[in-house]
Amino acid sequence: MRTPAETAEELAGEVRAALRPGAVGGVSADVACTGTVAGVEGETRQENLFRLGAHAAADFVSVEMTTSTDVWMPYDLKGRPQPAVHQANAPRLAAALRDLEKALESETEPDDPTHFGKPTETGVENRREPDGTPSDVWSRFEIPSRTEVFRHAPAFRPGYRRTADGDVQYVPIRSEHGVLGYLWASDADSAASFEPRVAADEEGRRVGLAWLDHLAAAYDRGLSPSRALVELTGPATPPATLALTSLRELARED
Repeated sequence: MRTPAETAEELAGEVRAALRPGAVGGVSADVACTGTVAGVEGETRQENLFRLGAHAAADFVSVEMTTSTDVWMPYDLKGRPQPAVHQANAPRLAAALRDLEKALESETEPDDPTHFGKPTETGVENRREPDGTPSDVWSRFEIPSRTEVFRHAPAFRPGYRRTADGDVQYVPIRSEHGVLGYLWASDADSAASFEPRVAADEEGRRVGLAWLDHLAAAYDRGLSPSRALVELTGPATPPATLALTSLRELARED
């Protein structure tokens, strides 16, 4: 097994080999770190638990660590208390930050708050409402971000519109876990898309992206939105009709 020094020297060699002629303006690198987190069901392995990045310029060097989980906070991103999860994981993050300070011989400088949390010298705190209650930043920021792709078609790619003004035909898309979302179409607006259920979380989004690909293929074949809906879902599931605004409200129900 290689030592850390050998690994560092190998990386430095790759950087030197990739250098172009001329003065070096700056060098940046980052690495995705896998780790384990403690949950209500025990330890779980999580990909991209941290991302560690470094930037070096002629007179400045910085190291940045970001995280993609809320287990370090007293409340989850929906504002729900998670005392056991926080107690099990927050000390780990604090210890990691201390180790970085020691290795880099530098103090931790918390970055600016994001939509999801407020970095501190020892971890991350929840965003809070004016009355002090923890914010449901998941519904406020993450869900709109995740659904944007289903509501706005790419600007430079032909296809069905992904929004409609009135009623649409729709079919529920199910798995063994229940309804993941709704495939819908409107000939009047030349529109068709997928509306993922909020409760379906990442599975609903992943399945929805696959349905967008199917709709794109149907558009390329010249199918009308309603014809694409029937062909993709089959005659055994006749579409229902609902205003798109109401369908989106239905998708948000827990």
